[in-house]
Amino acid sequence: MTGYAAILLAGGAARRMRGVDKPARAVGGRPMLHRVLDAVADADQRIVVGSSGPVPQGVRTTREEPPGGGPVAATAAGLALLDPGTTTVAVLAADLPLLTPAAVAELRRALAAGPANAHPAGRPDVVDGRKPALACYVDGDGRRQHLCAVWRLPALRTALDRLAAARGGSLDGAPVRGLLAGVAVRDVSWSGSGPPPWFDCDTDEDVRRAEEWTR
Repeated sequence: MTGYAAILLAGGAARRMRGVDKPARAVGGRPMLHRVLDAVADADQRIVVGSSGPVPQGVRTTREEPPGGGPVAATAAGLALLDPGTTTVAVLAADLPLLTPAAVAELRRALAAGPANAHPAGRPDVVDGRKPALACYVDGDGRRQHLCAVWRLPALRTALDRLAAARGGSLDGAPVRGLLAGVAVRDVSWSGSGPPPWFDCDTDEDVRRAEEWTR
């Protein structure tokens, strides 16, 4: 047991794809959801939140409350299934077909490393001298990819509780960036070879681009 778990968020409405089951769409001959599950195959626990279809043996499934409540509510639903002893958890969108085990391992290493002085662009990744609570990828423009991240579990639970309290006890429709208020974040730029692991597929054109990258 490593204390490492993964929660995959598969409950989006996919409005820009006419409401299809987006994680079930194939890229490189396999559903996007299964490609993300492969990227976290070494996790002690893998939990899919949302409509998932068939999943590999050992993968647990659940739904957010209410259904369609968004990624924050889905994250909370996934956390409810975690076993005692979990210390870190990857929180990942289920439409990241280019995610790899190496890319997730880089996030885990970044989270485990000591505090850095500052983000290369000047944004600090330490708050009040604390170690980062999560590590997440940033794209070429410095935008954080909130659903391609690894959290320290106590920090994530605290952030969820704080956000729920601020919203009258409900996480329905809460924005993911709301979890990051006052939280120390380590920003990670992809340094490996190949396409960006944080690339998500929101449109048919995105799926075509991902297909090209997998050839």
